[in-house]
Amino acid sequence: MKRSAVAMILQVREGELHILMIKRAEREGDPWSGHMAFPGGRMDKADAHGFAVAVRETEEEVGLTLGDGDQCIGRLSDIITRPRKGPFGMAVTPFVFRLEREVAFTPNEEVAEVVWVPLEFLLDTDNRETMEWKYKGVKIPMPCYFYRERCIWGLSLMMLDELMDLVEGRNPRRQLWRRR
Repeated sequence: MKRSAVAMILQVREGELHILMIKRAEREGDPWSGHMAFPGGRMDKADAHGFAVAVRETEEEVGLTLGDGDQCIGRLSDIITRPRKGPFGMAVTPFVFRLEREVAFTPNEEVAEVVWVPLEFLLDTDNRETMEWKYKGVKIPMPCYFYRERCIWGLSLMMLDELMDLVEGRNPRRQLWRRR
């Protein structure tokens, strides 16, 4: 099974907790083309572990170097993707970071846009909607959020749901962020 990792970066902006997301560039052959996602990608042979992948890919995709001052506050559950071909999918490991400094982004060709999404928007269940995903000619209703005309769904939404459970303290053993 192939492995990949993403960086879920939290920052308080204007008094409100936000999460960094990217809109992937439209690219032929990319199954996640144009989707909202987190910086990240596949593990290379040179990567020692998933954490290294998340840090490397974040720098490559948005120009943000996660350093010693940028605290990794946790690792979420692996998500196994369906295989595009062959018998195995891919395991995606999300790492959560707390960023306490201002940064400027320099997205590469894989990234169309960098977006800070307020967690309050995602935590409000009234903002949860349904979209239709077309898969092999079948329309499947899928949960999503539309944030400023950007659709957040699929793997990214699965990761966000686990993170929001932790932020809200719905799983008290693993609470990552306490409101001040």
